Amino acid sequence: MRTLVIETATAACSVALIEDGRVIDHAHDVVGRGHAEKLVPMIAALDGGGRADRILVDCGPGSFTGIRVGLAAARGLAFGWQVPVAGFQSLALVAAAALAAHDLAEVCVVLEGGHGEVFVQRFAADLTPLAPAASRKPDAALADLAGRTAVGNGVHRLTALAPDLPVIEALPDAAEAHRLPPAQADLPPRPIYGRAPDAKPPTPRPALGVAA
Repeated sequence: MRTLVIETATAACSVALIEDGRVIDHAHDVVGRGHAEKLVPMIAALDGGGRADRILVDCGPGSFTGIRVGLAAARGLAFGWQVPVAGFQSLALVAAAALAAHDLAEVCVVLEGGHGEVFVQRFAADLTPLAPAASRKPDAALADLAGRTAVGNGVHRLTALAPDLPVIEALPDAAEAHRLPPAQADLPPRPIYGRAPDAKPPTPRPALGVAA
């Protein structure tokens, strides 16, 4: 079975075709913004136009806009190709890549959040989550680390407070999705924002009285 992986939850935009645990084709670009313009041409440039038997998409946490772009593309292609679509979590993907590349007993993933916060989650060497994902202020995230290695694109916020902290700069990469355990690559394809949206519904105004 061939799987198309879509990753747009952070500053990176990446896609990959994975078959029988092997990466058949892959593209990765750090775009910052503009995922909507970049994603579809990247998929079309893959082997066979990116056509796959299954689609796997990053549901977050990360950029609100990036997450929605990836999910919309995944759902649209799944409908057009009549194939299933499932989700995975950005934090788990970064952890999987870091644990494969480095000899670590556990790792704490730290990704850029919003309003100066970071998304954090700790994983064991077998990718078992050791704590729930959370959006934290850098000082609170640093306290939770207790000297553990931090990996992600939000680590600069921690080294600003603790320059000697062991860190690994990294962004999610679709090509690493084959490292995810089956249970972490079969999430519902819906957003995992990690924190409440910035916009809030307006407070209802009290009804005006009617003069007699």
